[in-house]
Amino acid sequence: MDNRLFELAAPPALILMWSSAFIAGIIGVGSAPPMLVLFTRFAVAGALLLVYALLSGAIWPRGRLLAHTLIAGLLMQVVQFGGFYTAMSQHVSAAVVSLMQGLSPVVIAVFAGVLGETVTPRQWLGFGIGGLGVGLAVVDQSVFSVTGLLLCVVGLAGLSLGTVYQKRFTPGIDPRAATALHVAVSAPFAGVIAVLGHDFHVSDPGRFAAAMTWMVLINSMAAFLLFNYMLLRWDNTRVGRFLFATPAATTVLAWWLVDQRVGPLTIVGLSAGLVGMVLASRRATPPAPVPESATPLPVSHR
Repeated sequence: MDNRLFELAAPPALILMWSSAFIAGIIGVGSAPPMLVLFTRFAVAGALLLVYALLSGAIWPRGRLLAHTLIAGLLMQVVQFGGFYTAMSQHVSAAVVSLMQGLSPVVIAVFAGVLGETVTPRQWLGFGIGGLGVGLAVVDQSVFSVTGLLLCVVGLAGLSLGTVYQKRFTPGIDPRAATALHVAVSAPFAGVIAVLGHDFHVSDPGRFAAAMTWMVLINSMAAFLLFNYMLLRWDNTRVGRFLFATPAATTVLAWWLVDQRVGPLTIVGLSAGLVGMVLASRRATPPAPVPESATPLPVSHR
């Protein structure tokens, strides 16, 4: 894809696909237990992604790189969605879950800074304002249980840690292979948790099938393929900041599709989140190029 076209199209596409997962999630967990929903999603999408990766000639990781890839996948898939979807099954709204997930750029920036990635003061200010905006919008949503809040925190930790872990330990990995392995390895884990829960009742097969179709084709395949391509091209903070926009998109979709309220404080919080995203997107002016005669010799990294 042309670089300019990718720069323009990738962020809004990611935001819309990422946001739609919460609407599909509400529909899915309203018709079946959350871990059954996730097992079905991971099993079907994992099989399709593996076939796609094989047919497209993906380069597969081996050894330690393979192990790191599987760990990143479990964090980003099982931990993230296990937490968020179980929270939704306990009547936490799609908007609230998305707003909680909107804190991930702040968490990603913290971990990225610890691991040595440069984060400018202006970006930190943007992350702070964005995080405050997310908090305000969360406060304005419907009341939910402490358990639901803790489950959202678990999901947030899974996404944030998984994103940083992937960038840190699997640099340059083929996005097709990474996406397929992330989803495929998550299916048996979700299946075991579903079995331990002893609940396989599907109350509305039609809605369940519709939710699964969207989750598999859009959320598990298209969104994560794009997400991994963006991580390959850009740094953690640049990719992470786009997630500040997903709460606004999810809130609009939830209002439009499932008639969820949007209060004044939510609007203020979403506005602050967008301001934070803009500030976080501004990077420091790059230093002047070093004269060729003064360029140091390359350092060998093991």
